[in-house]
Amino acid sequence: MDGRKRKDINPGDLVDIVLKKDQRSGNLTRGIVQDILTNSSEHPHGIKVRLEDGQVGRVKSIHKD
Repeated sequence: MDGRKRKDINPGDLVDIVLKKDQRSGNLTRGIVQDILTNSSEHPHGIKVRLEDGQVGRVKSIHKD
């Protein structure tokens, strides 16, 4: 599942995000969502979140059980 719709993402979800510094390379960072930072219901580049370790980026994929 991709991360373009806010309703698909909840705090506690395991996600892959792309950090600002990794946008060119496309390197993904995996972590647990702490906060959802994007207010709109959708975003074409992915919803921006803060992970539990404090890193901020846009969700590229969501890992649901």
